[in-house]
Amino acid sequence: MITENKTYDELAIGETATVTRVCTARDLYIYAHASGNLNPLHLPNDTHDDLEAVAPSMWVGGLISAVIGNVLPGPGTLYLSQNLKFAERVHVGDTLSITVTVAEKRPDNIVVLDTRVTGPDDRPVAEGQAEILAPRTKVHLEGQHIPNLLVESHVHFEKLLERARPLPPIRTAVVAPEEPAALGGALLAARQSIITPILIGARDKILAVAQAEGDDLTGVEIIDEPDHREAAKRAVALARDGEVGAIMKGHLHTSDLLSAILSKSTGIRTTRRLSHVFVMDVPGLDHLLLVSDAAVNIMPDLQTKVDITQSAIDVGLAIGLELPKVGILSAIETVNPAIPSTLDAAALSKMAERGQIKGGIVDGPLAMDNAMDVNAARTKGIISRVAGHSEILIAPNMEAGNMLAKQLTFVAHAEAAGIALGAQVPVILTSRADGEMARLASCAIAALYQEWRARNAQAHG
Repeated sequence: MITENKTYDELAIGETATVTRVCTARDLYIYAHASGNLNPLHLPNDTHDDLEAVAPSMWVGGLISAVIGNVLPGPGTLYLSQNLKFAERVHVGDTLSITVTVAEKRPDNIVVLDTRVTGPDDRPVAEGQAEILAPRTKVHLEGQHIPNLLVESHVHFEKLLERARPLPPIRTAVVAPEEPAALGGALLAARQSIITPILIGARDKILAVAQAEGDDLTGVEIIDEPDHREAAKRAVALARDGEVGAIMKGHLHTSDLLSAILSKSTGIRTTRRLSHVFVMDVPGLDHLLLVSDAAVNIMPDLQTKVDITQSAIDVGLAIGLELPKVGILSAIETVNPAIPSTLDAAALSKMAERGQIKGGIVDGPLAMDNAMDVNAARTKGIISRVAGHSEILIAPNMEAGNMLAKQLTFVAHAEAAGIALGAQVPVILTSRADGEMARLASCAIAALYQEWRARNAQAHG
């Protein structure tokens, strides 16, 4: 793209330029960061009384400066003054037309411009005049680029919470909530009416944490069991007896909890292999991204991968994916006997075609680039409904899955929630590093999964 300015001598009275722009939520977030104006009326997720977010008036004014600086007169222009009168408010989704017209040329390269912004149906939004110093010399700019900005918003998790809140709170055994993050996450989900927690652990430690954090445990059931392994067994017993619909990990070793869940004599294992599904809200991605298995199965064989894939599809269906697109990952996108994961991927794809894996579209092997990027898939000549559109990524082993999930979290700034499936109830495996949104979303996923499973059972008699 070539940009060329108009010098003072080239400008003519009546000359005009118009640019159109759509107001987006991203614009409002960026303006809030740049200006420091955190008025909640201008933030899409923080408006009150369900009012629609209003674009700041000076953001609208900034659109005028963009036309002046880029088009008329263009590069080299400097502002002297700008007055504006605002007639209407702008909301996310509005298409605006910004028009600048040369009204007067004065000595010393001073030019007066009429400025006008109109919205849908050509309604006036803002009008005024700008006084500028027009450029004296000709400027040609070719291929100007500025760095992209990443807006760390997690709108997909917000939608999950909206879907989960109307459901009956799921009774949840919270094992060893004996430190602030573990107790706080459970109580936060309870305040959002997503879970009804039953706290199992050392009563004195739980009460001490609640007092230190200012949390009120009135009406919250506490089962006093100081030994973590025994606390895990108590939680599993409640699930086995149908007293709770989910188990939530607190401040204990994951191995202690899983040992109780997988016990052959007293556990709650099912015929499906236990596996973990990360549900990730990645900034800039227009859908949730599921990653499995990154936490339980170290080197899964083909049959284990069948269970991992089926459980991930089930979670996808439960959280609202209509027909989950599953990419089976490897280092390359072609079958190569020297790379066993490519053979497993091809087998999983064929098994899905023949109904051994149900509810989603499965394709592989796919490398990470062509699993997520349409252009990368096209470059490799891959024709697939999944390539470039993957909503679920199945890792070849736990190491790869764990690295992928943590890269998305700590480099791509994703929020990561998730649950383990394969037991009689979903298991919420949270970490001390998880923020409030991740803990809430994990509870919401468990509630939505249980509701989806109940609907399926009812539909099939």
